[in-house]
Amino acid sequence: MVGEYFENGFPVIVKFVSELPAKGIVSKMKWFTVISWNYDGSQNNGMPPEAINQRMLLLEEALDKAFRNGKITHHAYNRTGNSLKEFNYYISDRDKFMSRFNSALAKHERYPIEINFYEDPDWSEMNRLIEDFKPKQ
Repeated sequence: MVGEYFENGFPVIVKFVSELPAKGIVSKMKWFTVISWNYDGSQNNGMPPEAINQRMLLLEEALDKAFRNGKITHHAYNRTGNSLKEFNYYISDRDKFMSRFNSALAKHERYPIEINFYEDPDWSEMNRLIEDFKPKQ
């Protein structure tokens, strides 16, 4: 699903699957992991300039390839807008995640990103997003 909302007057685009995975996946992936990339979107309605967007696509491709098997991660959603790009995952193990992350990006030029981990065993962040974009009855 692709959704849009506004933050400080700027559009923010989110891409996500609008349902939770099987309970077995939810129960083993208790860490909500946010990879953040701040950029200057002041000249582009809050969206990344083309050159930065191309680098973001390279990062996204590398992350998709590194984590596609789903054994230690489950992709939650991506968001872009208001001068911030985020790649959000639920993961089972922070050390394994960082090891695979660093291996996947070893040959890449350094990215201006920050990674934060939050305990979220109930997947409250994902539930909130799904609820926010649930069709109105």
